[in-house]
This record gives sequence, C-alpha cells and structure tokens, in this order.
Amino acid sequence: MIKVKDIAKAIEDFAPKELQESYDNTGLQVGDPEMNVSAVLLCLDVTEEIMAEARRRQCNMIVSHHPLLFSGLKQITGADPTQRIVAEAILHGIAIYSSHTNLDSAFEGVSYELAHMLGMSDVHPLMPSSLGNETGLGVIGSVSPTPTLEFLRKVKDTFNVPHLRYSAVSPQLVVRRVAICGGSGASLIRNAKAAGADVLLTGDLKYHDFTSYGHALVLADIGHYESELCTKRIFSRIIRQAFPECVVYFAQAESNPIAYIE
Repeated sequence: MIKVKDIAKAIEDFAPKELQESYDNTGLQVGDPEMNVSAVLLCLDVTEEIMAEARRRQCNMIVSHHPLLFSGLKQITGADPTQRIVAEAILHGIAIYSSHTNLDSAFEGVSYELAHMLGMSDVHPLMPSSLGNETGLGVIGSVSPTPTLEFLRKVKDTFNVPHLRYSAVSPQLVVRRVAICGGSGASLIRNAKAAGADVLLTGDLKYHDFTSYGHALVLADIGHYESELCTKRIFSRIIRQAFPECVVYFAQAESNPIAYIE
C-alpha cells in the first residue's frame, strides 16, 4: 500500500528540499507520514473549497504547490480558513503536503515546464543553484525569431492570461531569447538582462519594475496564478511514474483569487 511518506519521497527525489528558499515551508503540513494513501488531489493552493473536493472525491492526501502553513499556528479555533482547513484535515484523516520553491528550482520544475509549453530550446537555469545539476531559479532559452507582439499574443493564449501586462517602452522588435520565472520573479530582471534575454515572463511585476527596466528588455506579467497552474501536471507525472496504481485527480475547485473586470 502507498503511504504518505512514499508520495513525499517521490516528490523530494524530483525536487530536493535543499533547493527551497530560506523563508519556505516545503514538506508535510498536516498528517501522519505512515498513513495509507488511496487517492491524491493536486492543487495550487489549499482552500476550503479544495478540502471539500478532497472529501467529495474520497482523497486522503492533498498535494499543493503553495504551502498551507508558512509559520506556526498559535491556536486552532476555526477563526480563519487556515485553522478550519487544518482542523478538518485532522478530523477526516486527510494529509496535506506542499512542494514550493524547491519545485521552482528543480530540474524540469516550474519554469522548465513553462518553457516547454512555449516550445523553447536550449533551456537552462537563469540563476543556477549551488547544487548544480541544471537546478536554480528561472530559466532562459531560445525561440524561433518572432515579432514581439506576436510572441506576446502566443504567451497570452498559451497560459490563458486574461490581461497581459507588458513594458510598452521596450525597444525589442523581435524575440529570440526568453527568460521565464514562474510565480514572482521580479528579482531576476537583472539576471535576465545580463543573460541577453529579449523578454522576461513572470508574475507580480510592479509599476517601477517597468519604469526602471522596461527600456532594456520586454517585461511581461503573465500572472502568479497563471504561471503556476502547471505544477499540477508536474506532480501528476511524478506520482504516476512512481506509483502507476495511485489514483490522482486535478482539483476542479481551483480558482484564481484575483478577478478582472472586462
């Protein structure tokens, strides 16, 4: 029988915990590592809707990209969603496991997945980690020479971005070299510029990122949520390859916490 610790090991063999950033909390959030697993629900964020779906689909393990817990709880009284999720997980025997910045930095992790979705070649880390083995934050690679606006439209369609923000002052007419960082990657703008990228695709860019660096390369904000939905596919491949008999579901209750008015 597959156990929680077996699923955790498979994920950590792919994305070692040593790759996580210092602020992060990758690993088992709630549950007994020795518990048997009958079905796994994959998601980006663990919400009360996700917990309800796990119960409905009889999943006794949830694997998420974003950790439910970044710091210790001082009480579990049901006063906020996190407390209610923890209490319900314990009550109904549902383990919660998260793989966050270690999955971001893993070889063939989040940014690699985004690069593959765009058909990029010669892909390697933008900011390599000390562990080597093609690990690190962000990636950079090549695409066939494409007019900038045509490339950005492809990006918008590929990642289903409702409103793509990009730097209007950028001088690039053609895109050849592309840097990508899933999630929040503004800290890698200088790395992308130094590596000769024509474009940096990431999320959570600020106004002053555009004013300070938009003249040097195209900055495109593809959205934090949109850039990390691919984590479910990565988790699915890891688990199904290690345990073909394991039942794995993609969460249907997943929703972007950010809405847009047309």
